[in-house]
Amino acid sequence: MNFLKRNGTTAKRYNILALIFGTVVINYLDRTNISVAASAMSEDLGFSSVQMGFIFSAFAWTYVALQIPGGMIVDKIKPRILYSVMLFLWSIATLIQGFVNSFTALIGLRASIGVFEAPSYPCNNAIVTKWFPENERASAIAIYTSGQFIGLAFLFPLLTLIQDAMGWRGLFILSGVIGIAWAAIWYWVYRDPTKYKGISKKEYNLIKDGGGLIETKAENEKPKAFNWSDLGHALSYRKLWGVYIGQFCLGAVTVFFLTWFPTYLEKYKGIDFLKSGFLASVPFLAAFAGVLLSGFVSDYLVKKGYSNEVSRKVPVLTGMLLAVVIIGANFTDNTTLIITFLAVAFFGNGLASIGWVFVSLMAPKNLIGLVGGVFNLIGGLSGVIIPIVIGIIVKDGDFSPALYLIGGLTFLGFFSYLFIVGKVERIEIKKK
Repeated sequence: MNFLKRNGTTAKRYNILALIFGTVVINYLDRTNISVAASAMSEDLGFSSVQMGFIFSAFAWTYVALQIPGGMIVDKIKPRILYSVMLFLWSIATLIQGFVNSFTALIGLRASIGVFEAPSYPCNNAIVTKWFPENERASAIAIYTSGQFIGLAFLFPLLTLIQDAMGWRGLFILSGVIGIAWAAIWYWVYRDPTKYKGISKKEYNLIKDGGGLIETKAENEKPKAFNWSDLGHALSYRKLWGVYIGQFCLGAVTVFFLTWFPTYLEKYKGIDFLKSGFLASVPFLAAFAGVLLSGFVSDYLVKKGYSNEVSRKVPVLTGMLLAVVIIGANFTDNTTLIITFLAVAFFGNGLASIGWVFVSLMAPKNLIGLVGGVFNLIGGLSGVIIPIVIGIIVKDGDFSPALYLIGGLTFLGFFSYLFIVGKVERIEIKKK
């Protein structure tokens, strides 16, 4: 089914975007179901809070560690095959969680989900780079990225209802079945632009002439063997380090909301989290609005003739500055003001969440997956480091230093994009 048709031109690229969006939602379904199941699972299986902490962390360690290898795989294997296999394997691991009783087995399964999901975001970026012209790419990235905020805002209550009806084991089993079904749908529907049935020549040319990397290698060319110099290129350019640092700083805000946010509201601000579910969801909805606005504003500026330095950086820089507002929650105990400060900060986080467009526009053509892997690895390190650091600095009962840390990092991200990234242009590797 076509979502859009204009001037006799097919719009098959939006069908592909819908596929990616659905996959991101499922991705976060299988990341967040453990937090919903945790209480009942730990009570049923007798796990301590320390054991549950290890189960929670298992996904992040493998996911982060395999970002670079995952990016390399994206550059070598076609998306139709790679995503189908990834989805199937992480969904099987999710499903099996519903049958195990062992702490060790759960650690292994959570870690395996991190392994199989590791190439997902580099793959998303590679697909969008292939399917969308440059002046639509930020909007496309914003739309599929918004899938994670939809997950954060709406999946938690939905998963709670599923567990209430089917128990924690049923929650994992149903989640796994949904993922397996989606893997089949992906394999059945997805094709590269050169092989997608029904794409018009006009749309094909629109993508290709607009900078879409439809043909990054000859059709019959064998994948190039990995060379350590490829990794060297991904790590040696100042402008790439600018977006890497920016992504780490941006990730600090996201990680706060994924980990410490409920505890902060309930324990440190005295807000009954269970009775203020709507208020707690407001920042996630704000982030969802921010990421969509960012993409469409960015592409609008491109179409109006503004340079990439303006059209791509303005939403990110504005978002980073807005995220600093999180510090304002330190100066009030009023619930409405606290939620307002947090919502503005997370809206800014969403507004700055089109960092993938810089990978798409600046990475060397044959290293988009690898650069995306490095980008996601460094961004993902915030998920490993920030929760631990916050835990250390709030142990005496004062959460204010944690919010100063988050605000300070977003300010660092602002300066990284402003001064380190420089001109937004494709890196051309000079042949020796």
